[in-house]
Amino acid sequence: MDTQNQTQNLKKIGALNEYFSIFKIGTLLNRSGITKSKGASPLAIFTALFNLAFCSTNLYQGIVRNKEVIVDKDAAYNFLNSPTYNWRRFTLLLFRRIYFTIRHLLDDASEEVLIFDDSTYNRNRSKKVELLSRVFDHSDMKYIKGFRMLTLGWSDGNSFLGLDFALLSSADKKNRYNEINPDIDKRTCGYHRRLEAITKTTEHLVPMIKRALDNGVRAKYVLMDSWFSMPSAIAALREHIHVICMLKDHPKWFYQYQGRKLRLSDLYKKLKKKRGRAKVKAQAIVTLSNGKQAKVVFVPCDKKRGWLALLSTDLSLPNEEIIRLYGKRWDIEVFFKMCKQHLKLVKEIQVRNYDGLIAHTSLVIARYNILSLYQRQRMDQRSFGELFRACNEEMANLTFMVSLERIMRMAMAYIQRFYGLTEQIIQDMLDLVMGQALDHFGFTDRSKHLSEVWNYSTES
Repeated sequence: MDTQNQTQNLKKIGALNEYFSIFKIGTLLNRSGITKSKGASPLAIFTALFNLAFCSTNLYQGIVRNKEVIVDKDAAYNFLNSPTYNWRRFTLLLFRRIYFTIRHLLDDASEEVLIFDDSTYNRNRSKKVELLSRVFDHSDMKYIKGFRMLTLGWSDGNSFLGLDFALLSSADKKNRYNEINPDIDKRTCGYHRRLEAITKTTEHLVPMIKRALDNGVRAKYVLMDSWFSMPSAIAALREHIHVICMLKDHPKWFYQYQGRKLRLSDLYKKLKKKRGRAKVKAQAIVTLSNGKQAKVVFVPCDKKRGWLALLSTDLSLPNEEIIRLYGKRWDIEVFFKMCKQHLKLVKEIQVRNYDGLIAHTSLVIARYNILSLYQRQRMDQRSFGELFRACNEEMANLTFMVSLERIMRMAMAYIQRFYGLTEQIIQDMLDLVMGQALDHFGFTDRSKHLSEVWNYSTES
């Protein structure tokens, strides 16, 4: 069986790979400069790597030691480690196709938001990883070895899509364990991604937003946690999109109110508060460093100080709407958890090359986005963890069904040869046996899965 047929077979395994032909993944790879040099095609390699997480295996077990897969280890590592492949373009192109598919399902464009956040990419056991650095983990309040994954995502409250990311080292050379590989061609996109890695986080915000808007995203607001809410960042982003963010009571961050520059806690003290169980304790219209106005809304919380502050650059938004829209920021937290826990963001590969980290992270985001579309189109109310396990089980069952069908065909050929039965009788017997098997394993669409099994066997 040649490489092209094997690639087609791989695309038919599992509930998700049908999107490969719908979205023309091979074309997207080609448009991103991800082209064939030698060995298997980029689509075959991408498909093999994409399916690893759903086969409960990693790169070493699933490709390096697996003699049945058409992709050898050298082809896989060359694919991941190439500095000329433009993975950001691929991520944006795939996002666009999924985004416009989901957008047709939306009734109200005002529900669309963009979300910024970052999460740690832990490599505590590594020593030689390119650009490995000492980064601070805000959840555990300690330093770790690894990277910070700054991510921009899109959400409408029901679906979340990863749009863009930067895998950040440290801008401070003292915190970096390893530097940029000096052999990298400075004309490649891989080198530019390395320069991004040693740039301050705030310098990535505006370029990411501009790329999103240039790709047709019609979101009106960007949501951010307090880590990104410095007045200078809000002012820069406001030139392109409205900002809704949580504010931090930083001693050097000031907001002008009634002719005075006040830090957040001092602003709260000057305002008249609502009593009782009001959802909004106080509000104020303040002036930012760029001279533009913004609304600050104080809401009650169980922290020691008793309040949290949200800022909106859109003064026309009601207070309750600001709170409701900011609640959508939780989608990106789910995204990070699912990528790490189910889609093997950190543990699937252990490459030292920075390009390999970028390529694999892009592949994980592609998995999540296709899962998100799969869930949306089927209006599946199960959690992502249950959906992941269902896809995993379906891939295993399809593999079993193909094996069963081959055994049955050999048995029927033997019966036909000795008893002289017609081909129609043999086919009816096969359909009866395979149909009962599909019912037993819980496949709801018998005709679809029978067709997949017959096609798979015929092409093989």
